[in-house]
Amino acid sequence: MSIKLVVRMNEKRWPYSTPGVDDALFVRGDVPMTKKEVRVISLAQAKIQPNSIIYDIGAGTGSFTVEAAICAPEGRVYAIEKEQAGIDLISRNVDKFGLTNVEIIHGTAPQVLHGLPRPDVVFLGGSGGNLREILTRITEVLLPGGRLVANVLVLEHLAELVSFLKAGSFTGVEITQVAVSKAAPLGIKHMFKGSNPVYVISARRDSSQ
Repeated sequence: MSIKLVVRMNEKRWPYSTPGVDDALFVRGDVPMTKKEVRVISLAQAKIQPNSIIYDIGAGTGSFTVEAAICAPEGRVYAIEKEQAGIDLISRNVDKFGLTNVEIIHGTAPQVLHGLPRPDVVFLGGSGGNLREILTRITEVLLPGGRLVANVLVLEHLAELVSFLKAGSFTGVEITQVAVSKAAPLGIKHMFKGSNPVYVISARRDSSQ
């Protein structure tokens, strides 16, 4: 069962035309968040248009949802998240950025995807152990020529995802490893601290099918 709500607020909190909302501007909790550098690359691969319909599956804190909604002011973003803590954070972040084109759905994919408008773009941030089932449903609903972008951390999920995409109805599969290091103070000097690498996988739904 899904719970749907639309959050509305008029205040605009990101006045720039470039993506890459600073991580510090989001309301944070214990729920994983797609960090700025990975988010920017994922947005570039998503190729969002102003009127795009977008699914954010495993939306977490809603950082990708927020940026996607900013990119698609005439479209709509459906943020799907199964954890209540995530739903609360998504709601607060959508509210904070004054977005009116987001629908938050509390439930587990792929079940809660039924009945939604067919998307132009799907961002897969988490699968909750249902990766193949979610990919199968995405294949059924993603519009011809639409884009799938996924972020994965573990090699097993990477292998399963790429194998599915190359065997199915997708073309132009691209895999990018993103490993970000940032300088952090070390006494009076600085030292780079690295984060875990993230694999950004993107593909296009075959327009001939």
